[in-house]
Order: sequence, then C-alpha cells, then structure tokens
Amino acid sequence: MTAVFPFVRILLFIIAASFLTVPGPVDAAPRPGQTTPNFKVTSTAGQTISQENYRGHVLVIDFFATWCLPCRQSIPHLVEMNRKYGKQGLEILGLSMDEDGERAVKAFADEFRVNYPLALARDSVTVEFGVRSIPVMYLIDKKGKIEKIYRGYSSEIARSMEQSIKRLLAEK
Repeated sequence: MTAVFPFVRILLFIIAASFLTVPGPVDAAPRPGQTTPNFKVTSTAGQTISQENYRGHVLVIDFFATWCLPCRQSIPHLVEMNRKYGKQGLEILGLSMDEDGERAVKAFADEFRVNYPLALARDSVTVEFGVRSIPVMYLIDKKGKIEKIYRGYSSEIARSMEQSIKRLLAEK
C-alpha cells in the first residue's frame, strides 16, 4: 500500500501539470474599449445590415432567443428605449439565437411589438462576439467602440443601460 501512495501522488502531479501547460480556449469575446466586430446579417424584413449602417449612432446589439425568459423581460425595455431615444440617435439591433428560424422571430416581434430590426444571428456573428449565454447586450458608442456589455437582465441593468445611453447620445 505504501508503494501505491507515491505513485498516485506522482500521477496526480503529472495530471495537474498537464492542465497548466495545455492552452485553454481563447476568450474571443470583444471587451469594452475595443472596436465592434464587423458583422453582416439579413433582417427579417430582408435588409442587409452591417456595422457600417450604425456609424455615428449609439447602438445596442441584443443577442436573444424567443424562448429565453430574461430575454422576454428585456425586450419591452429595449422597445421603450428605442421609442424614447430613437430620434436622438439610438439604434437597436436584435440578433436571435433561435433555431426555429425566421417565422418564430417574426411572430415574437409581432407579439412584443418590436420597433427595431431583428435578424437571425449566424454562427460566425456569435463567434465574433463571443456569445456563450443570452441575453447579452452590447452597448456601442458613435465611433463603433464597445462601451459596455450587459449579461442577463434586471431592473439594475435596465437603469444602468439607460444612463449610459443618455450619456453616449450627449457626446459629440
């Protein structure tokens, strides 16, 4: 039995050391202060939309799904933000992670009276943005830089987002 114990210790050491030397997955998610990844999607209305469409505007990109409860709670807030600040330069783009396709997203848009463009998020877009959970909302300034990233949804997130939107809209 005593000969087994040193062997087990050495084996555990080798296993632990291997985890330290093997590179882990690279965190590809952009961070605040970085330029927004270039993207191109087609809205449910058939429009081609890219990052270039939003230069000079404050933009919220919302990654969501129609079946996601926190997403369903955040959508009315985004609709209200668009109503309140859309004429001042706020743009919102909803990117759906739904696998049920465009029909489900269009029905969802009708149910929630979504007043901004929605599109299906292609895998390349979710990879570029490093999306691992939903909802995740990227707040982007007029120069195309990521200001803040909001993960999940709560009344605190809603207040923080609105304050940041107002501040970014006031910037020249």
